[in-house]
Amino acid sequence: MDTTPHTRSAVWTWIAALVAVFMVAIDTLVVTTTLPVIRVELGASLEELEWIVNAYTLTFAVFLLTGAALGDRFGRRRVFTVALIVFTAASALAGLADDTGFLIAARAVQGLGAAVLLPLTLTLLASVVPPHQHGHAFGLWGAMVGLGIALGPVIGGAISESLSWQWIFWVNVPIGLVLLPVLALVRESRGGAGKLDPFGVVLVTIGLLGIVSSLVRGNADGWDSFGVLAGLIGGGLLVILFLIWESRARYPMMPLKLFRSRGFSLTMIATIVMPFGVFGAVFLGTQYLQTVLGYSPLEAGVRTLPWTAMPMIAAPISGILTDKIGGKPLVILGLTLQAIGVGWIGAVAEVNLDYAELVPPFVVTGLGLGIFLAPIARLAIGFAPPELDGVASGVSNAIRQFGVVLGVSVAGAILGAHEGFTSSQTFVDGLVTSHVVSAWVLGVGAVVALAIPHLRTKGHGHAVPGEPVDAEPKPAGVAT
Repeated sequence: MDTTPHTRSAVWTWIAALVAVFMVAIDTLVVTTTLPVIRVELGASLEELEWIVNAYTLTFAVFLLTGAALGDRFGRRRVFTVALIVFTAASALAGLADDTGFLIAARAVQGLGAAVLLPLTLTLLASVVPPHQHGHAFGLWGAMVGLGIALGPVIGGAISESLSWQWIFWVNVPIGLVLLPVLALVRESRGGAGKLDPFGVVLVTIGLLGIVSSLVRGNADGWDSFGVLAGLIGGGLLVILFLIWESRARYPMMPLKLFRSRGFSLTMIATIVMPFGVFGAVFLGTQYLQTVLGYSPLEAGVRTLPWTAMPMIAAPISGILTDKIGGKPLVILGLTLQAIGVGWIGAVAEVNLDYAELVPPFVVTGLGLGIFLAPIARLAIGFAPPELDGVASGVSNAIRQFGVVLGVSVAGAILGAHEGFTSSQTFVDGLVTSHVVSAWVLGVGAVVALAIPHLRTKGHGHAVPGEPVDAEPKPAGVAT
């Protein structure tokens, strides 16, 4: 067995990256099965429940782009270490929360740490894995995401039922503390794009905050109220200004030249569509199991496993197939299965539903998610110039988190329009409408994915999708 320092460092890199992505993935859904408990114990409104989810995902989305650049500029291992400390400390603060405001603030800081961790897990892996094996590596990465997603609701339900909901955040603390010494054994690496764009961060943060806050407040304040309209219009204008700035900035956080590639642009549409459709459904679905069907948090978490555990099975297989047949057909299949599954849930949902009727659509949706994860990550990096691997990873993950924020916000708005918590029937009415909307969005995404060019490779495995790339291919993640 090869025991050279480089090989040993690669092993520790694998361990650090996969454990970290597992920890971040747990927090994607760990809070979902505890939302009904938090609503009762803290007297949280629907708006506050949305912010408990969205405070995490919004900062996650915005700072993913900065996180990738920080890693490229200052060293991926060094920045990864700082982000892990922030994420672990914020998890402890969330565990200490005794009111919704404190919890929302802690979740926002937690999202900041996760925003830097997640893209660096991919670029650290890319720095130690040969390009022709990226699909396999991303498949294992997707499996860890799937494992975290699968265990998140179960862990959240078990802990909130046996201890208290605050303890769901303390799970991250021992993982983070154990992982910190491992990072000392990881080889440092940098990328080609590492300049910062603070003005861009400010524009997109305020713009998205305005849009999301208006979506959350729309039902309560009125969609034609000044505050809601100001947030939607003002936020939209700031996002447009952000795009204009990015086209002219010397060191843009989101280089628009990435979108000159038709393949990258269409891949990003698929990237935002998936979480919009699926995570809005998850936000309402886990509450449906408890609020309407009467399951305890742990019982609800276990009953989501036919959905959430499927990516553990499908993602590694999808990663291997991505290397063999390419990512496009798998992305189309993944979105199609998710559209069918989410639509199916909406079609059968009712107040006195037998849980067995949810199992088939849960399985279909989970398989679609698992099939989707590895190829979409491969396409995002594959269509980008090699010196922008880190930036492409950040953009892809940021856009996916934007999809989560919008999906949860729209699902909450639809539920609020049906006066969701008034009765079991009003909750089901809102859930059905939301799932129908999500299924249509996922279906449209599958149709759009048909136009993604086939990803051909050249040199070290980077794309030549039929359009000129911005630089000659070179190995991803140049070590320093």
